[in-house]
Amino acid sequence: MILIVAFPSIVILFPANVPSYNKQNNGISVRTIYKEEKLTIYTCPCMDYDVVVVGSGFGSLTAAALLAKRGLKVCVLEQAKYAGGCASSFKRKGYWFETGATTLVGLDLHMPLRYLLDETGITLPVRKLEKPMQVHLPNGQLLTRYQELEEWIGEAERVFGKYNQRAFWEHCYKVSKAVWHTSLQQQSFPPSNAKDLAYSALHTRPAQLKLIPAAFRTMDDVLRKYKLLDNNLFVDFVNEQLLITAQNYLHEVNELFGATALCYTLYNNYNLDGGLINMVKPVVNYILDNGGDLQFGQEVQAISSIKEGYKVTTAKNTFQSKFIISGIPLHNTAELFSDEAIKQRLQPYLLPSAKQNGAFTMGLVLKQQKTPEVLHHQVHVPQGLPIIGSKSIFVSFSHPADDLRAPAGEVVASVSTHIPDPAQKFIEDKVPIEKAILAALQQQELIQQKSISYSQSATPGAWTFWTKRAYGAVGGYPHYKSTKPWQMKDARLDHRGAYVCGDTVYPGQGIVGVCLSGIIAAHKLVQDHF
Repeated sequence: MILIVAFPSIVILFPANVPSYNKQNNGISVRTIYKEEKLTIYTCPCMDYDVVVVGSGFGSLTAAALLAKRGLKVCVLEQAKYAGGCASSFKRKGYWFETGATTLVGLDLHMPLRYLLDETGITLPVRKLEKPMQVHLPNGQLLTRYQELEEWIGEAERVFGKYNQRAFWEHCYKVSKAVWHTSLQQQSFPPSNAKDLAYSALHTRPAQLKLIPAAFRTMDDVLRKYKLLDNNLFVDFVNEQLLITAQNYLHEVNELFGATALCYTLYNNYNLDGGLINMVKPVVNYILDNGGDLQFGQEVQAISSIKEGYKVTTAKNTFQSKFIISGIPLHNTAELFSDEAIKQRLQPYLLPSAKQNGAFTMGLVLKQQKTPEVLHHQVHVPQGLPIIGSKSIFVSFSHPADDLRAPAGEVVASVSTHIPDPAQKFIEDKVPIEKAILAALQQQELIQQKSISYSQSATPGAWTFWTKRAYGAVGGYPHYKSTKPWQMKDARLDHRGAYVCGDTVYPGQGIVGVCLSGIIAAHKLVQDHF
């Protein structure tokens, strides 16, 4: 996800205040987009909406909120009964479990989520975490990922040795700050037409140009530069940290993505009472309060081009709109469009299952067990988990003061681990994997077996069934060195009125990167048509 680096875009074409939708001029709908310039757009009165957004993942909601703010009539179609996609929560047995993501960053200056909240005035009920994460290393050491850079460098030197740790982390942190700053300066990135290039050139700064060489270096190259490749414990740490942020390992992840991924704990990390559904709800409410619509149980079956826009067919209804944004994975998007040109345009960007990751997830309810001081933990499993071979487990606990996810005295834990090539991992018996995960967590004293009052687990097959995501792949597209930032899929699908966002567009980096994809999709739609 992250990307958006060093390149091109235009900084906001959006005016602060846009008049409400009105019907005048002999039945033709007119909307004033720029009050000062009196620029207008004419929309066929037969249209149900200005914009239909497919899926309610956080990229979709970001785009919908920004477009609703500009006065466009937006409808979000969601096949499930909860909004938020893989950045949300669901209720079962009276408890709230996280759907996918469990960590929240992106509220710092020059970061996408901060931008969204500033643009819309939305507030989130967040609680800052003093210690973002702890890592249980394969040699038995416990590593705390402190937020303050100096404190973190001291911890890294304690565990991995002093040699070049300071130089490495100061370098990565500098790169990460520059990448995030550039991401919002270059909202036309990656460029796919002359206007993009013009806006990119207009907003290019010397600091952005300095980032370009990092697109050609992998994190393997960076560790080699700092002579850290012989530090096996550090290499293991970096690889497993990259896996939960960039979805790949240091020999594939480029420096731009990798440095930013490794530094996400050096920014403010937050928790929300009740789970990430309470990050999603304020954005949904903003869309509804600004004339938008969100319809659940609307699984989109087909999208076709019509004279004035697009027709979207679900199992229940048909919708027409001037513009469309797909917030679902690129594979699923390609299957929906009847336009062969769009299918062909997407084909080079589609990653096969062999180049993606799925997940084995577990939800636990713990009674009579004290919540760990640090809520997020990564546990290394050097011998690998049975059947799936994963070598690390990520577990997040509900906050002890959060009585929305579970009653007082009870704790909800969300557990996940990667499964490469998910289409090839049909898991008939989950029990060995469950037992191995619980044994690893118990060994690290993160849970007590006797405290488990309820548990559930899901395989890539379950992810395919419930989310409809191709292959049951989650976490977004992994980063690969063969794909440079400017070679990623542009937000445009047909250079007419169809756009795309989501975790397969700007992969890695979790919620913050998906939010960025929605910002860019909304920006390009306005840039192209208003």
